[in-house]
Amino acid sequence: MEGLMKQVWRWSSSKKSDVFSQLLRGCRTVRQGQKLHAVILTSGSSSDRFTSNHLLHMYSRLGAGTRDALAFFSTSMPNKNLMSNNILLSCLLRPHGGGDDPSASAAAAAAALKFFDEMPQRNVATWNAIVTGMTHFGLDRQALEFFAKMRQQGFLPDPYSLASSFRCCAGLKDLSSGLQIHAYALLSGFDLDLCVASSLAHMYMRCGRLRQGERALKLLPFLNVVSSNTIIAGRVQNGDSEGALAHFALMKAAGLPADEITFVSVVSSCSDLAVLSHGQQAHAQVIRVGVHSVVPVRSSLVTMYSKCGSLSDAARVYSESSESDFVLWSAMIAAFGFHGHGREAVRLFEEMVGQGGVEPTEVTFLSLLYACSHCGLKDEGMEYLELMKNKYKMKPLLEHYTCVVDLLGRSGCLDEAEALIRSMPVRADGVIWKTLLSACKTHKNPEMAERVAGHVLRLDPEDSAPYVLLSNIRASAERWGEVSEVRRAMREQRVRKEPGISWVELKGTVHQFCTGDRLHPKHREIDDFLRELMGKMRQCGYVPDTSMVLHDMEDEEKECSLAHHSEKLAVAFAILSMPAGAPIRVMKNLRVCDDCHVAIKFISKVADREIIVRDVSRFHHFRDGKCSCGDYW
Repeated sequence: MEGLMKQVWRWSSSKKSDVFSQLLRGCRTVRQGQKLHAVILTSGSSSDRFTSNHLLHMYSRLGAGTRDALAFFSTSMPNKNLMSNNILLSCLLRPHGGGDDPSASAAAAAAALKFFDEMPQRNVATWNAIVTGMTHFGLDRQALEFFAKMRQQGFLPDPYSLASSFRCCAGLKDLSSGLQIHAYALLSGFDLDLCVASSLAHMYMRCGRLRQGERALKLLPFLNVVSSNTIIAGRVQNGDSEGALAHFALMKAAGLPADEITFVSVVSSCSDLAVLSHGQQAHAQVIRVGVHSVVPVRSSLVTMYSKCGSLSDAARVYSESSESDFVLWSAMIAAFGFHGHGREAVRLFEEMVGQGGVEPTEVTFLSLLYACSHCGLKDEGMEYLELMKNKYKMKPLLEHYTCVVDLLGRSGCLDEAEALIRSMPVRADGVIWKTLLSACKTHKNPEMAERVAGHVLRLDPEDSAPYVLLSNIRASAERWGEVSEVRRAMREQRVRKEPGISWVELKGTVHQFCTGDRLHPKHREIDDFLRELMGKMRQCGYVPDTSMVLHDMEDEEKECSLAHHSEKLAVAFAILSMPAGAPIRVMKNLRVCDDCHVAIKFISKVADREIIVRDVSRFHHFRDGKCSCGDYW
């Protein structure tokens, strides 16, 4: 430092400014910056506006929140200009920890808005800062209003303004505003700017216009990692996971290097498809690229292995992390809940809050309540709802209340669940009423079911679930005339029931089955093997539950229909095709029916196989005639 001081005195003022600005940009800690600040003071350069602006930027970049930057701005900058104000405004608008605390965020946003209002001058950079900053605080509507005011006051948006405004539209899913801003981008010629095009594509994709989003990127002279990531993420968000993996393959073929953002989307695609082999390949590439320690990537790997039926691999990925992060904790808690390990989910949550330094979020509580609801932990679930409200001062969202209604409904507390829906501070939707309707079927309460079904049909008239559940309840009571009425109503409303589909992966190929499927090349072998299995199962005490057949037919026909449910066909095919001892993983798009659940328990014992079935709500691990859910699902 003394050697630097001796040289500084020999430099001209312009050279001092240049050298100090470069040194300040190179600082990595506030301590380094403070030492350099001392040199600047003793050299007589502290009054230089160019140097002082770089000092302010250093404090805003490296300081603890806004404290250091505000202190320097208020006490040590006699010669402020528009750039000084813009630097501090950007600092005030940047989240500095505590981003999950709504009150802290609101206070920070208010302080930034007050400073903005008091600024004597503004330029395009000022407006860009306020538009971008509002999005950081989740205030997308206000950000769009500032963008409009910017234009009203005669400032012409640049690529940064447009990119920020498209991100606001994406957050709001405001296609109308997005189309208007797109028109301006076309007129100004900024639509071919990479940053603008990527944000524009993201906006379209978030609004469900996947093809328009991809078209915006394909107009660019070349694709790079950013634009490819946008396409992959957009396809995942719009339910085209196969397309996401296909574009990832093209990206690799073109020699574009993948980064952590790429892999979060790619691994999420494997989760959605529930194809373990693809997920394992993606994991290998994550390790090869060196992003396996990045928390979002690791969390997505935990979720992927969980959704592909390999809880042990999910736990291994989680245990390899040395960081304490609420996203990773939440992913593992959700994995335990999804596989019916509610006690483990509760233990992990208690460990998380006991460590200190990592506080649960709304997502953490959602995963925890889900785990409690699927494992019969009623008392624990109700306690965590109160903990969320009272200790952590969080307002439960509709999703949290839906989990609690599911928890109460599965526990047979139907009246309590209905009372909660009617008293909760958020507006009920069709999903929460449908959750209660399912519980009415499970606990055979037809009177409440009829009433609750009316709420679902009013809120979501095109949903087939209330019709199907009502039909199930009436069929169970052999009220066939009323079952026919439900089916007639479905035809009149043009509501179609989603067909049950099960699939199993074999050597990288997915084999799909529907009920009564005779299209598979091996359907004769599957039929013969199922008949053989059924005979052995009957000897062990299996009796088909013909109440699951929702048609008025003879018992023999009902048993034949039951034997050819999609999950039974998939399990039989997997046993025939996979090596002895290999675990079988079957995925289904709907809830496993009661008879199939009982049957697969018997199959696991008769065939001496571990069978893992994922249905629409959870995993079932069948082994030695038992299921991990304990018949509670």
